[in-house]
Amino acid sequence: MIQVQAVQPEKTTESSVVFSVRDLNVYYGEFRAVRDASFDINENEITAFIGPSGCGKTTVLRCLNRMNDFIETARVEGKIEYHGVDLYDPQVNSNEVRRRIGMVFQKPNPFPKSIFDNVAYGAKLSGRFSKSEIDEVVENALRQAALWDEVKDRLKASALGLSGGQQQRLCIARCIAVKPDVILMDEPCSALDPIATARIEDLMQEIKKDFSIIIVTHNMQQAARVSDRTAFFTTEINPESDRRTGVLVEVDSTRKIFSMPSDERTELYVTGRFG
Repeated sequence: MIQVQAVQPEKTTESSVVFSVRDLNVYYGEFRAVRDASFDINENEITAFIGPSGCGKTTVLRCLNRMNDFIETARVEGKIEYHGVDLYDPQVNSNEVRRRIGMVFQKPNPFPKSIFDNVAYGAKLSGRFSKSEIDEVVENALRQAALWDEVKDRLKASALGLSGGQQQRLCIARCIAVKPDVILMDEPCSALDPIATARIEDLMQEIKKDFSIIIVTHNMQQAARVSDRTAFFTTEINPESDRRTGVLVEVDSTRKIFSMPSDERTELYVTGRFG
């Protein structure tokens, strides 16, 4: 049986492809939300998905760790390969997919538990760590999330007492604790103030040496600041109906997308003349 956990590609000094997506179509019932998207995601880079509301950015993001499996009407067509493994092969363990490809959501969602128990939750659930290892796992994750010094003396306190920015870093620590390869971030700073946003952006730069990061953002300045590559999505009238569907316009280095894009639609969007 094919299992994602069997895939252990060797690290190289050069960027390698983590995701290879070809002809991705996503449907909700009969409605096609995303049409014919093809792109690659490189290892140890930050990739930003940008575009107007309703263009399918989050839908595509959720396809990468099979979160859309939880939506009864959702259907994914095309191919998404993760290190050469077809993520939608019936024999692939979807739980292992979501362990290797973690997700941080738009709004901080700490559990109503202690700070320690929040970070330890996934690690305990995975069964991959002994009780004696959990303390070390929690500390390391909080250090990687740049939160350890702020909470080390109150690990038993409720996570709900943290500020919004701290809660989001806690959620990142909770994601890191299960040792994923990829972190997906769905507008992780949209509910945060500028100072907390800057902390999250700095954190992303610090941890990309250990993780491949994909971020959905409506903030083009943020995409320009933090990402190595940018994918621009937009909407077009669906030829099968009168509704609009999401399309991927282009993917390139962030510098090129924001200074010399290949498609006029991208230029109109990044210069604020559309969207």
